[in-house]
Amino acid sequence: MYALQRLLQDRLGVTSIEYALIAVLIAVAAITAFTLTGTHLSSTFSTIANKL
Repeated sequence: MYALQRLLQDRLGVTSIEYALIAVLIAVAAITAFTLTGTHLSSTFSTIANKL
């Protein structure tokens, strides 16, 4: 707990926490996009396979 308080008081520590939060947001957005795209592609390939 003490280490977290020191990190939050240090300007460099706060900046690194902000960068970590941005990285997490980008990762969540990418995972969501890949999941939705994968589901759509799977559906499209199934439709094409059924028509063949």
